[in-house]
Amino acid sequence: MLTSLRKTADGLIRLSAAIGALALMAEVGVILVDVIGRAFGHPMFGSQDLITMIMVMLVFGGMALCDRNGGHIAVDLFQKTYPPMMNLIIDIFSALLGAVIFAFIAWAVWESAKLSQMLNLSTNLLRLPKAWFQWGLCGFAVLTSLGMFLRAVELTLSRRDVRGEWSKTT
Repeated sequence: MLTSLRKTADGLIRLSAAIGALALMAEVGVILVDVIGRAFGHPMFGSQDLITMIMVMLVFGGMALCDRNGGHIAVDLFQKTYPPMMNLIIDIFSALLGAVIFAFIAWAVWESAKLSQMLNLSTNLLRLPKAWFQWGLCGFAVLTSLGMFLRAVELTLSRRDVRGEWSKTT
């Protein structure tokens, strides 16, 4: 059960990271076109709108991958002095805390997206609907939250920490 759930989660994390990578390429392309255009006196119209909205996808698209790889900040000053069971409890707690934080981020952004849709909010120049990007951010935050929760469950049931295993399985 956990193995198939982990495979599904890893597939979704790969998809999220791929979307984040595409966002990075789009971000670089927009900035490149804008900078070259500025040098010739014709900056790209709406580049600030695009850069801001693409940045949302770029950052949150890679967040689940960051957790999967163990890339979030960790202070391990006392890790060697604590017994293994204490370190396991701390890892489970931190995964659960991260899951709750990202769930609250998703909930807050969902509420904000509903407000943006109701008020028909859009970006300044290109008039791109803000709700679309907020829904994307919400989806990425939910995926990150579920990934962290799954890691906590795996740590609790099998005492296996999947962080760092990513490079061995791919």
